[in-house]
Amino acid sequence: MSLQPNKLCLVIPCYNEESILQDTVQQLLALLHSLEQEDLISKDSCMLLVNDGSSDKTWEIIENASKEYPGKVLGASLAANRGHQAALLAGLTEASDISDVTVSLDADLQDDINVIKDFLREYHNGNDIVYGVRNDRSSDSFFKRMTAESFYKLMQWLGVKTIYNHADFRLMSKRAVKALLEYSEVNLYIRGLVPILGFRQAIVFYKRKPADRPTHYPLSKMLLLAWEGITSFSIRPIRAITALGLGMLFVCFLLLIYILYSKFLGVTVAGWTSLGAVVLLLGSFQLLSIGIIGEYIAKIYLEVKRRPRFLIKEKSGFDEK
Repeated sequence: MSLQPNKLCLVIPCYNEESILQDTVQQLLALLHSLEQEDLISKDSCMLLVNDGSSDKTWEIIENASKEYPGKVLGASLAANRGHQAALLAGLTEASDISDVTVSLDADLQDDINVIKDFLREYHNGNDIVYGVRNDRSSDSFFKRMTAESFYKLMQWLGVKTIYNHADFRLMSKRAVKALLEYSEVNLYIRGLVPILGFRQAIVFYKRKPADRPTHYPLSKMLLLAWEGITSFSIRPIRAITALGLGMLFVCFLLLIYILYSKFLGVTVAGWTSLGAVVLLLGSFQLLSIGIIGEYIAKIYLEVKRRPRFLIKEKSGFDEK
């Protein structure tokens, strides 16, 4: 791959970032300037801030920054809040037409932006995708660390190709982004899509900083994202239902043999306790099975409608690009 400077676009999804966004813009402008001075990127590199239907002054701050730093700060505002993954995809879609390489990161800058320099070096070494991977989770609580590690292990057990301790801090070349955009599913789990693209990939390790504000990804959203990833990439939950059903069938068969044997011997069998336990067990299993199958059917329902994954209401700063 050529060592000449390439156009870099930093893609940052934003949701209610009023309290930190101005500082974020300044830090990223300083980073771009530093990378340009080292000839790692071209002078017309930029950042793209994607407003994910914020209810505060996030979009106003983005518009003002794009006017104050024309050509350096771009903005795109979604018509409604569609979630982090949709906002990220919207940013990558827009950036694919104006840049040679993109780096996606969160607005709170917990990820170490200084390692973007290492990302670019790996890119110049021929890697189309470079993952930022945490090698230290000491800033997380015990519960967050335990649940995160359990999630990665579960995803691996379910057969989902994923990068351990990697979120959405990554570099992608233009052709890698274009390839990602070929995947048109509505149920987005970009962390699972990128590893299966098949381009040459590399990993850069870094230490994540502690959060300076309450997280926008509480446990409920993390669980929802985990379920999205599992049901989008693995059919093992349904196969587990089949295996459990066969196991229950075997247990019921043994229980039937026991009942018939007891009847043959004339032994009185206590009925209500055993019958109630069996009915509750089978009923719970059936409801759980229907629920899991229903989740997959719901995904099919959403996919076949082919609704747009996001709609951009307005843009700012793109005239200068």
